[in-house]
Amino acid sequence: MRFHWLKPSTPPPRNGRIDATHRWGLPGVRCPACGATWGDTAVAYPSADLTSLPEQAKYEEPRAEPLEEYERLRERVRAWAPPGAPLRPGTRLGLLRGTAQGDFGAFAWPSWEALLVRREELERLRAEGVRGLKACRAELRFRQKNPPELLELELWPRGRLHEQCLPPRPPPCARCGRDGFRRPDQPVLDAKSLPEDVDLFRLDNFETMIVGTERFVEAVKRLEISEGVDFSELPVR
Repeated sequence: MRFHWLKPSTPPPRNGRIDATHRWGLPGVRCPACGATWGDTAVAYPSADLTSLPEQAKYEEPRAEPLEEYERLRERVRAWAPPGAPLRPGTRLGLLRGTAQGDFGAFAWPSWEALLVRREELERLRAEGVRGLKACRAELRFRQKNPPELLELELWPRGRLHEQCLPPRPPPCARCGRDGFRRPDQPVLDAKSLPEDVDLFRLDNFETMIVGTERFVEAVKRLEISEGVDFSELPVR
């Protein structure tokens, strides 16, 4: 199986623009052990609905909290998140909400971290046998008639970059788990870590990278819906 790194098309194929954020999120953390203040803003679970959570207001403002408070808030929200989902500092929760204008291809990127797809193209991909495509409607206010229906793909962190392509560094913090490094110039995937049940996912140790299997890429090309996304194959070791 081959794997490909998904990126926004350069230059963008159309003039669509999106200004949107998720309704809620976990705070970042201030770790007393390693001294880092950090939060991952790439992972989002749009299916998480906190409207019945009494403390939902505590998840509305992006900020950093002491590690113990972050852990309390993480455990408080776990029952409202997808079962088994990793809940790391800065994880976004709830539907993507905001404004949009212009024209979009099959895929749209509000940012490097979020990937949206038109509903009709999502259904075509599922019909082609692409696995694990969970998506939620983005609450976007368009300034035009007959806007497209865009859905945000809920992409879990799964596979990993291979350790041999990463720089020498201290081990991850034993208290908060932070493992800080820049993306390598030549990323390599760790074969043992790659999922076998989904065709689109984030990397567990570099969440801003979205990876698609050969099955996903071939379906996109076969359906001629690649407008908005570029692919580059990643080596696997």
